[in-house]
Amino acid sequence: MCTPKIIFLIFPLTAILLSANGQVSDLIIRLQVLEKGIVDSTFIFGNWRENDGTETHLTYLGQVTTKRRQSFKIVNSVWLWGPSPRATSRILVFNEKNQYVGNYYMTMITDLPSGLVDGKLIFKNTEKDCDKSLTTIINLNNGGVSPAPKTVQLQFKLIIVNISFINANQ
Repeated sequence: MCTPKIIFLIFPLTAILLSANGQVSDLIIRLQVLEKGIVDSTFIFGNWRENDGTETHLTYLGQVTTKRRQSFKIVNSVWLWGPSPRATSRILVFNEKNQYVGNYYMTMITDLPSGLVDGKLIFKNTEKDCDKSLTTIINLNNGGVSPAPKTVQLQFKLIIVNISFINANQ
């Protein structure tokens, strides 16, 4: 017969194993997209349903080489979860060896960049209340500064989006 101590020990271990499996899965699907290297193609993993399940959309935007000859690969990531569904949107950054460097959290899916052209991230206004003629461009060619900026502010006509850098080593 199980004692309460064993039950309390089994539950946390099971939770740790399940969460570790999700992290490994994220790593695997990100590597698959990076290894394919198909620019501007969205790959969908998982299957979101109203009752359960999650879905991840990964779009490889391309690679940029900085003035310091550092190469970075940029991927848009959208993770759908929860009953509504909710979305977690990030710009993922990898080095030339496909090693995770960090990410920029985006508040909305529409805040993600629409492309990477000549080392510049292109952000287009797609919200109905925004001036669609405005475009925000962030030049990544000058990157390679250490430490990386913690936040970047994008200004659209009616909204301001903060991008926070999260270091993978923290």
